Amino acid sequence: MIPESHPLRQLFQDLVGRHYAEAIGIRNPEVVAYVSHLLAEFCDVDQLHNIHDASNRPLTDVGEMLLESDPVYGPAPSFDRERQVRKHIGDYTLFFAGMFPESINHFRLRRQRLENLVDWVKAGKESYYIVSKFDAFEYAKVAPLFASLSRNFESCVYGLNMVKQDLEEMQHPLIGSDAERNRDLLT
Repeated sequence: MIPESHPLRQLFQDLVGRHYAEAIGIRNPEVVAYVSHLLAEFCDVDQLHNIHDASNRPLTDVGEMLLESDPVYGPAPSFDRERQVRKHIGDYTLFFAGMFPESINHFRLRRQRLENLVDWVKAGKESYYIVSKFDAFEYAKVAPLFASLSRNFESCVYGLNMVKQDLEEMQHPLIGSDAERNRDLLT
């Protein structure tokens, strides 16, 4: 895991905070902190794939994750497990839809998967909504955060698309400055 004091965490905090405030109007410091923390956590592939089935196989298919989260008809042994898996589904779909939207179709084309039938944005929104309904005891304090993430899911995805663009421009500064110069010439 990336330490709290690592400069990458501050970079994510700054980029998410700027784009969420300026482009989409989300100025909620809890949402900004959560999403920037998510970016840092998902730099570690073990965190990205931390939901496992009963045979300890990491689940990377959103459809399989949805089945895993079901405490009534599925394998989830408790509502706490449902919350854990649903939170991960929200995080996973937000991350991929925001940072790697092109990979969603790649996943679907790779092989027959349950998620071929799943709308990722709907699954993410719904999962955060379900997590927000766990609003008692130890979860009461964070329930409003997940309600906000559910309500603003598409906007959060869009803000992450902008973060991705900034990171690409930082990686290839000449391309980024050429694109900006060309845009200025057209206007």
